[in-house]
Amino acid sequence: MKRIFFSLLSFFTVFNFSQAQNNLKGSPPVIAEKDLTAYLFVYFIGNKVEEEAVNYAVSTDGYHYYALNNNKPILDSKTISSTGGVRDPHILRGEDGKTFYMVLTDMTSSKGWDSNRAMILLKSTDLVHWKSTVVNMQTAFSGNENLKRVWAPQTIYDDKAGKYMIYFSMQHGTDPDKIYYAYANEDFTALESAPKLLFVPKSKGACIDGDIIQKDGVYHLFYKTESETAGIKTATTTDLTSGNWKENDNYLQQTKEKVEGSSIFKLNNSDEYILIYDVYSKGKYQFTKTKDLENFTVIDNDISMDFKPRHGTILPITRSELKRITSKWGMPVQLSKINNNPVLEGYYADPEILYSNKTKKYYIYPTTDGFNDWSGYYFKTFSSDNLVDWKDEGVILDLKKEVPWGNRNAWAPCIVEKKIKGKYKYFYYFTAAQKIGVAVSDHPTGPFKDNGKAIVATRPEGIKDGQEIDPDVFTDPKTGKSYLYWGNMYMAVAELNLDMVSLKEGSTKIIAVDKTFREGTYVVYRKGKYYFFWSEDDTRSPNYKVRYGISDSPLGPLEIPQNNIVIQGIPEQGIYATGHNSVLQIPGKDEWYIVYHRFSYPTGIKMGRAGGFHREVCIDKLEFDANGRILETKPTFEGVKL
Repeated sequence: MKRIFFSLLSFFTVFNFSQAQNNLKGSPPVIAEKDLTAYLFVYFIGNKVEEEAVNYAVSTDGYHYYALNNNKPILDSKTISSTGGVRDPHILRGEDGKTFYMVLTDMTSSKGWDSNRAMILLKSTDLVHWKSTVVNMQTAFSGNENLKRVWAPQTIYDDKAGKYMIYFSMQHGTDPDKIYYAYANEDFTALESAPKLLFVPKSKGACIDGDIIQKDGVYHLFYKTESETAGIKTATTTDLTSGNWKENDNYLQQTKEKVEGSSIFKLNNSDEYILIYDVYSKGKYQFTKTKDLENFTVIDNDISMDFKPRHGTILPITRSELKRITSKWGMPVQLSKINNNPVLEGYYADPEILYSNKTKKYYIYPTTDGFNDWSGYYFKTFSSDNLVDWKDEGVILDLKKEVPWGNRNAWAPCIVEKKIKGKYKYFYYFTAAQKIGVAVSDHPTGPFKDNGKAIVATRPEGIKDGQEIDPDVFTDPKTGKSYLYWGNMYMAVAELNLDMVSLKEGSTKIIAVDKTFREGTYVVYRKGKYYFFWSEDDTRSPNYKVRYGISDSPLGPLEIPQNNIVIQGIPEQGIYATGHNSVLQIPGKDEWYIVYHRFSYPTGIKMGRAGGFHREVCIDKLEFDANGRILETKPTFEGVKL
């Protein structure tokens, strides 16, 4: 990490945050758009009772979809409905990023189109296990004695109300279908109050199959007209419940065939949207593309599906969510391979990696990124048993709550596992308020207890510039001594006392490096040699990279090879700013990996200087030649291969 401000390339004068889904003045987003790398299509398949159920399909590009579970239901309609069938599934990601809401028409068409009075509300935290509730509108609310049908419910979060709104069409007696709304209760198991009218077109004709999306502060309602010329139209408003809708008289479907069940979604990491609708008379779907939500182009020739869906919705999902549902219902053979970089979803940087002899697992300790101007204040850790699938173990140290001497700028931690008196202890060194502290725990996931004061609080003697940041701890396998390295604009080292929470008096020294050194020292030992890694340039620069030197001692001096780049970006692939690394040796093997951060892909390079605090963590193979020189690592999207 760094906060040295200086004039960089004009690159940093450009700000484009439109594709990053970030609040640059606040905390990191619950889901970063760069992590949305796949799509979940939720649908039903037909009018037979066994076909009126919830099905899943997935895509990695938004164009090619493959059914899961052999195109069989992922939920039993008979156990979640009052009629024995369900239709028109709509799925929504909640505001917390990890809760999902699905609503269904409780209906089987074999009983007639005017036979249903209920909808189904479902809630999940993993897209696999769903809790459901039936809401019968006729029995739950008075005044619905002549209610004929309740169709196609959908959900949207109403920012103004701070609640989830469920909207749906109902028909009473001989009146036309109208779109109503009601707010769900906190548990998403019922409606808080009786439905109210949401939208009726100025023609006073029937309207069904509402689908709402928000863009630039405007809500766009897509709906199907019924009693006039049937088709899909839109209306817009800035206040969902105001009743003030501006209608667009144009029909949006790009076919003369009968259509229904329109649904629109945004393509991942793009300014384009795809509008889909059910061409039900022909048993197919039509896909169209738009940027302005007004003008649509047919893209059917670009689309493929190995199933025939009816009235469904498409939800952008993350890699981990894709893995979760495919591990449950099978990975389609035709689906594009899943990349393993970045290894952590979200914004993280300055990764430290540890293999724990106690738990036999790997751990990554990063800077929590995504805070404006590197203003994060807590640390987390992630665990894995295969270097590919990482579990968020939560916050392990909160500066505001637990570190009174340094309650800001939580940066660039490192950790060491030590066996003391037969028990494993974990010493966690971290940057806080441009000082270095240490916290201790009996477990790699904490809880960690701060030592009470900074272990490094001032610049070493003779150093006039730079910051006291970026600690690295290294235990010499030859002597058993442990050393702490740190520094921005200089490389400092000091021997740690046996207590591991204090420095040996008089042991601090400066290791000479060439002008490429900026920060991020990391030291490993291999075959009698000590390898020193460091980062060159600034983390805001696309040219941020890692170099190395070799020594016969953990204290230097360094031999710096002529070609000493360890890893650097590949601009033509959209990979930039690969730096601030740690290194992992697989226990008992001469097998090595480099763990590093880069600009978030693909949004970081478009964010100006903010790309320097919206970074992501990756892992790639680190290799040596026969003479012990490090071969330059090519950063990849594939990452670790299992």
